[in-house]
Amino acid sequence: MKYWLKISLLLCTFGFLRELRPSEPYVTEYLAGDYGNLTTQQVYQQVYPFGTYSVLAQLVIVFLITDLVRYKPVIVLSAVAGIVLFAMQIWCDTLGMLQVAQLFYGFFTAAEVAYYTYIYAKVDKERYQIVTGHTRAAILSGKFLGGLLAQILVSTGSMNYGELYYISLTTQIISLGVSLVLPSVPRSLYFYATDASPSQSQSPTPGSEENAPKFSIKNASRLLCYHLVSSYSNPIVLQWSLWWSLATCGQIQVISYIQFLWKEVAPQHQSSYNGGVEALATLLGAVGAIAAGMLNSNKRRSCYMLANSICAAVLGALLLYASQTTVLWVAYINYVLFCAIFFFIITVAGAIVAENLVEDSFGLVFGINTLVGLLLQTILTIVVVEPDTGFGLGLRDQYLVNGGYFLCLGIIYGVGILISKLCARTRNSKQLQITT
Repeated sequence: MKYWLKISLLLCTFGFLRELRPSEPYVTEYLAGDYGNLTTQQVYQQVYPFGTYSVLAQLVIVFLITDLVRYKPVIVLSAVAGIVLFAMQIWCDTLGMLQVAQLFYGFFTAAEVAYYTYIYAKVDKERYQIVTGHTRAAILSGKFLGGLLAQILVSTGSMNYGELYYISLTTQIISLGVSLVLPSVPRSLYFYATDASPSQSQSPTPGSEENAPKFSIKNASRLLCYHLVSSYSNPIVLQWSLWWSLATCGQIQVISYIQFLWKEVAPQHQSSYNGGVEALATLLGAVGAIAAGMLNSNKRRSCYMLANSICAAVLGALLLYASQTTVLWVAYINYVLFCAIFFFIITVAGAIVAENLVEDSFGLVFGINTLVGLLLQTILTIVVVEPDTGFGLGLRDQYLVNGGYFLCLGIIYGVGILISKLCARTRNSKQLQITT
């Protein structure tokens, strides 16, 4: 087996195990049900928001140190954080300890950036596309199998919600072992670059000792500034990055609290089919992403922005409908459709951004766009969920706000693109008249 393929296989094994968490579809049922010692309201307003703030704070730190420590230490620490997180959720049932557990959840989630960027420092550029497919497929496979396994175990009565956590803890322990055998990375994109010149490739030269990477803050700062300025001074990148961040903000808010809505709608407030729904949502989300990846979206950007705006309005309508329904299966179906459509439009946005960036700057822009999305989602959480600093809205009212958010996003961008098209036609007609 070729060396790059071995590394890809190891990393994908880690990613698969990391996402194989059957407990995830039933977190709310577990914490706010018979297995926890908290009310739904406490989990909703005092545990989950704490996780949101933790992810944002630690994403900034992880984003800065991942390149500095060259990826692998962050991957290993993320596995340790996962072990501590699930151990605490199994054996701690007080509000204070669950809030402490959210600190580990924050690092566990933020460290995903290291998983996605590690492989690019270990393989040649001609392998980037195929290894990107491998890493994303591993993540989706783990999520799908985790949801499916959870549903089978719960539906057959083989395990209760609390016992699912033991499987999640086991997979995190195994993933730690896999992370430890990952090869170390001799170079990184910024602090340990083999060539810090912005105009030259950053690819490693296998077996080369002349270009051995050396730590340099000066070169890293210069390259970071070059990538930042060249990326965000491009109006196409700026427009689509803003879209990306705004859409990501809404999506994170929706998936973070969707289990509360299901619990609210479900008979006897017991939503028993979350696992199957999450598995199906993952599968259709992957289909949506693959479909978007087959499009040549960069050639007809304005058309795809209009299509994305219409899709965002549809997402808003789905959320508004889900917020008012009294039928659990309607809420389930709306969520599955939401995931399929969202992953289609976010993949289109990501592809257009990537195609208009300078070489090697996608990781930086991806991180910044995600960070902005999380910052906006944190603000939305403070305003909508927090009872002390915000409105402290109920579950249904929150999804009314989420639906309105996507509806406004679609309308604003849609109207904007139509106005720009009209202005362009007016300019063209005037130029035609002048020439004639």
